[in-house]
Amino acid sequence: MLEEILYPPINPYNQFFLNVSDIHTINIEEYGNPDGSPVIFLHGGPGGGIEPIYAQYFNPEKWRIIIFDQRGCGKSTPHAELEENTTWDLVSDIEKIREELSIDTWVVFGGSWGSTLSLSYSITYPSRCKGLILRGIFLLRKKEIDWFYQEGASYIYPDAWEKYLEPIPVEEQNDLVAAYYKRLTSDNENIRVKAAKAWSIWEASTSKLYTSNKSLHHFGDPKIAEAFARIECHYFTNKGFFKSDSWLLENVNKIYHIPTVIVQGRYDVVCPMVSAWELHKCLPKANFHIIQDSGHSMTEPGIAECLLKYTDKFSSL
Repeated sequence: MLEEILYPPINPYNQFFLNVSDIHTINIEEYGNPDGSPVIFLHGGPGGGIEPIYAQYFNPEKWRIIIFDQRGCGKSTPHAELEENTTWDLVSDIEKIREELSIDTWVVFGGSWGSTLSLSYSITYPSRCKGLILRGIFLLRKKEIDWFYQEGASYIYPDAWEKYLEPIPVEEQNDLVAAYYKRLTSDNENIRVKAAKAWSIWEASTSKLYTSNKSLHHFGDPKIAEAFARIECHYFTNKGFFKSDSWLLENVNKIYHIPTVIVQGRYDVVCPMVSAWELHKCLPKANFHIIQDSGHSMTEPGIAECLLKYTDKFSSL
């Protein structure tokens, strides 16, 4: 049971808002030990927002746990805003948080989109990272987007795929990301919400090896679904705001020296294992763990156990 693997639930000891641009204000929360080893947790999506369970992956006596809602989601404002919302804006935000909290170096923890952002930040600021804990690797390449949102995962989950296709007319289904982006940026709230729920529920339906009705995010809530779907689709439409399709792999030599662990579910349909394998080949010194009985979700027991093993280990870096 997951509850037996994770640390007990805790409340933040500090919560504040930080203005990071003329438009955006982000919500930041701190958990655990104020004098502990600092770690920043980068949530998924983009657009996923904070969930209380995230702090339970760290020993609260050893870690100073920093978690924040990225631009446009959770308690950050303005909600679901796409302007000034890019990978490099978020990288800048992470560095502003580090400076605001007077932290010299920290461990960076991220899964799924959080792994994309962790790699982007560490490549940009390698001297500020004393360790990387990465899960469910997503490199935001065209082949990864096509697999999950156009053709590939659809062959494994045709039942859930039918529901994903529902908001999109047949004549627009040759480019589903573009068709969704059109609807997610519509001035019509009903159109936006219908598309947002379909997009978000598709991802939730495929995230675990053994599917369940439980999801980290409450996609029945239109506000949560809209931030998640709009921001994700915005990033994917803009190719992650990277200079090239394989930018992360092309620059990963800059973090070769940083202690790193890669944790990947063998049957991850959302972020297939080939990306984790290719990252592992570029970072051969990293600890690489394939969890044979898991899919994508960090709440699957095998993945959670491995992550806790390394948060305990990395607390002494």
